[in-house]
Amino acid sequence: MDRPVTTLFMLMSVDGKISTGATDDLDVDRDFPKIAGVQEGLHQYYEIEQTTDLWSLNSGRVQKKMGVNAKEMPEKSPVSFVVIDNHHLTEHGIRYFCALSKEFVLVTANADHPAFQVNEDNLHIICQSKLSLPDALATLKSEYGCQRLTIQSGGTLNGLFLREKLFDYVDLVIAPVLIGGKDTSTLIDGKSLLSERELSQLGVLELQECVVLEHSYLRLRYRVVRG
Repeated sequence: MDRPVTTLFMLMSVDGKISTGATDDLDVDRDFPKIAGVQEGLHQYYEIEQTTDLWSLNSGRVQKKMGVNAKEMPEKSPVSFVVIDNHHLTEHGIRYFCALSKEFVLVTANADHPAFQVNEDNLHIICQSKLSLPDALATLKSEYGCQRLTIQSGGTLNGLFLREKLFDYVDLVIAPVLIGGKDTSTLIDGKSLLSERELSQLGVLELQECVVLEHSYLRLRYRVVRG
């Protein structure tokens, strides 16, 4: 395989929502700790997260929601981060990831991105005229040695990975809550399927593990099987 082995790892509600509402002021990481019946078991997701791959892919929009453009500089972690972003991260956000990451790779189609003003040894920029996920993943493996990659991005970017058939595994932690709302981001957003043929090309999920966690949480792990 000329790209890393990928795993979509996400926390979601029972109805598949990965946010608590349709605005960027609402966010699972901020809001779930405040909800009785959900807060008690939330630590299990973060504990599982610590066991995921040493390369992690995120989107700039999600990271902006999480406040990286204003956070204090973090301690160095052993994880290398990849962020796909055109305009959400500021120079401070870029420096935040440089401080946090073993290696930090920004994928962008913005030739004027603030990252170009940052000079850090562990900062690498993949600049594309138009986003190509297959090309970006191939570069991550060939130039930066990324063998396995955990994807924790938003629903729209997850949708692009799905349509490009770039998921190998899906690892979900399901919180005991229903959120609803047709405009609230789900695990997979983006363009809807329009034909049975499109559906048949996406592959199916083969269950590898179902773990009943404490406080009514579940963990579901699947392998993506394609014909």
